[in-house]
Amino acid sequence: MSQKYDITMKNIFSDMADDIMSYFLGLQYTKIDELNIEFARVERRDSDMIFKCTTDKGNVAVHIEFQSENDEKMPYRMLRYSLEIMEKHSLLPYQIVIYIGKDNANMKNSLNYNFGEQNTLDYKYRIIDVGDIKYTDVLKTDYYDLYSLLPLMDKNRRKEEGEKYLERCVEAIKDIPLDINKKKDIAFKAEILSGIVFKKEVIERVFSEVMRMFRIEESETYKMIIEKGIEKGEKEKSIKIAKKLLKEGMDIDRIAEITELSKEEIKKLMN
Repeated sequence: MSQKYDITMKNIFSDMADDIMSYFLGLQYTKIDELNIEFARVERRDSDMIFKCTTDKGNVAVHIEFQSENDEKMPYRMLRYSLEIMEKHSLLPYQIVIYIGKDNANMKNSLNYNFGEQNTLDYKYRIIDVGDIKYTDVLKTDYYDLYSLLPLMDKNRRKEEGEKYLERCVEAIKDIPLDINKKKDIAFKAEILSGIVFKKEVIERVFSEVMRMFRIEESETYKMIIEKGIEKGEKEKSIKIAKKLLKEGMDIDRIAEITELSKEEIKKLMN
């Protein structure tokens, strides 16, 4: 993985861990603790994510690596990680590589040899190519943290639509039913990850518009317009209820109590 993405990867993906384990892995689990261990004997680097989890198979270490480039040495690295996890924590490792590169994933996910019954190795782990995940499938879920990965998904559609595809991703993020700060965080991560597959000028053009919309949503004027719209809708609903109650012969005092309209307002409705 290039240094640019390796440095920021853990921060970018830290909030996605739960959604990744639920959506990508389909795990039924309870997360106990994050194992922040440095593999001193393994290439002098930290693993991306390791969590101690309780599953229907007992306690395991869910180990997630992110890779933006194909690496022919990946199986060796993953095996060394696996051994470190078992030795240091006495946990069985559930390992997965999340590939977020521009090209198709073509790394091996296994190591094996057989020199007879007492000298064998059969080691495997999972590789998930984010580019194979359908954009529409993720939009059907409420795994909103995964929306940061939308620009890297659906590689065939992405290549066919180009900039239009990135615009779709940004619109989906803008429409997430979360508070403005969370949407800005997801959009920021999506913008960074877009750099893996889109040109800088395209990214700047597309994301500048959504950031402008976020600034508008944060403005006091925008908030006031929304609040006034809600107030107007509630007032119209109250008037409609009051008219119906007047037809049924209810007294004005009781209608005012139910609808929170003034008596004067209700009397005007009688004319």
